[in-house]
Amino acid sequence: MSMPYVGHATRRVESDVCIIGGGISAALLAERLSELAPRLTVVVVEAGQRLFDVENRRQHRQRALAYGENEWPGDFIPDQGGEGVISRTMAVGGSAMHWQGHANRFSAEDLRLESMYGLATDWPLEWSELEPFLADAERRIGVAGEPSPHPEDARSAPYPMPPMPLTYNLAQMKAWAEKSGLPFYGCPVARNTVKYDGRSERRRCHTCTLCPTGARYSPDYTFQRLLAGAKIALHDRVLVRRLVVHESRDDIVAAIGHHAERPGEAIEYRARTFVVASGYAWSPHLLLLSASSRFPQGLANRSDTVGRYMTGHKFTTAQIELDEKLYPGMNAPYPLISRQHFRCPTDGAFARFDIQIFESEAGRRPRLKGAQGAMLFGDDLLRDWSARAEKGVARVRMYSDTHPSRDSRLTLDPSTRNRHGDPMPRIVHKLDEASEAREPATQARIRAIYDQMARAGGGRVLSVAVADYQDHPAGGCRMGSDPATSVCDSFGRTHDHPNLFVVGAPTLPTGGCTNGTITFAGLTLRSAVQVAATT
Repeated sequence: MSMPYVGHATRRVESDVCIIGGGISAALLAERLSELAPRLTVVVVEAGQRLFDVENRRQHRQRALAYGENEWPGDFIPDQGGEGVISRTMAVGGSAMHWQGHANRFSAEDLRLESMYGLATDWPLEWSELEPFLADAERRIGVAGEPSPHPEDARSAPYPMPPMPLTYNLAQMKAWAEKSGLPFYGCPVARNTVKYDGRSERRRCHTCTLCPTGARYSPDYTFQRLLAGAKIALHDRVLVRRLVVHESRDDIVAAIGHHAERPGEAIEYRARTFVVASGYAWSPHLLLLSASSRFPQGLANRSDTVGRYMTGHKFTTAQIELDEKLYPGMNAPYPLISRQHFRCPTDGAFARFDIQIFESEAGRRPRLKGAQGAMLFGDDLLRDWSARAEKGVARVRMYSDTHPSRDSRLTLDPSTRNRHGDPMPRIVHKLDEASEAREPATQARIRAIYDQMARAGGGRVLSVAVADYQDHPAGGCRMGSDPATSVCDSFGRTHDHPNLFVVGAPTLPTGGCTNGTITFAGLTLRSAVQVAATT
């Protein structure tokens, strides 16, 4: 491999593929590349440290429950933060080290919003091109689920594991909710219902963000398997601060990183192909940080689109009292889901959302003061608690499909810098005009459905709250077929640099109305085919 010298470095690392970031997208990409092109040398560079400590997770869980401690000690870098909805997790495995494992899919409508509804934009690929890769992602991660009752959700392959069994509470809530005419079923989740891929089946520990048994998938298992087979090299605790472009071509020739223990020494990573897999915040952040005299707006940014169209979705949560006695604490992290409103007519008001139902303890915990403010002790406290527990409560949440403005944006904030002096990211989410205009009608529709569910089941709505932030954030390096309005193509290859890819959540043009992990994991596996073929 012959490349020009790009600067003074104390160490130089060469490979065929350099993956920057060590989360779920990086893990799946590295695994698939090892299968498609075992001849390729792959280096994964991650700013955080390895947390390959399954044997310690029971203790971490116990201390988190007892004392409220961080259940993932060491999973962040103190001065590597920012403003806005930005995950502070930096470790090998990324945010998927502590996800709940909800593994819903987007739908064909998400890819054709402009064509069907005249809204937002179309994605630059067809559902038929993406769907097989979603099934592959579910197989690799290990998803337990049952088929959707909607024919539009047809699958090319069954879920790899049977669904999670419903607890007594969920069975009661399902019967209650379906009185409104809405079909519900168990949410697909990346939690083993049988032994799978060398990991235990779930034990219902009730702490899915820190699974002590290995039943819930996390990317550290994939990385450990790849390392054991000598399929990749993993450089943790190395922060990549910029990418370097060839002096006369548009190819990327190096990534410059710094080890946490030797911040003054530069490590020069050279590769034939570079893949940025650093998540929705740190991927556009790195591209913007890599500005130079030839590329003053940053890399992959001739369109001035890097950091723009930051997306996600709004969510509205209701606490609804049921005329059923429930027993909170059986399996709070596992919901029911309905996709009845995942689609809407093309000739009417646009309103898309999924509906998820969880256990709830709202108003059902013991209290020291009664309704009139008098202190409660002994038998009085127990009688009050018992009386309030005669009826159960469901936490019902709807994720609504909202679309980003071009000014929904990540920028570099010079007022906040890390130890190297690099400006940190600042994210300000902003809906586009159409989303803003329909938001009152969308919220009215959501509240009407909550009222419908409550009335049909003989319950009552206790409260409704609209979140003030975008959940499941994505975007910032959106894909598209037009280089003037997007950062990369449908494979994640950037329009401006032929050997630079972006994969994962940053490439999503819109955030859908359900959890996005399986969708961007499928996109990443599709990108792997192109990376392998062109490196």
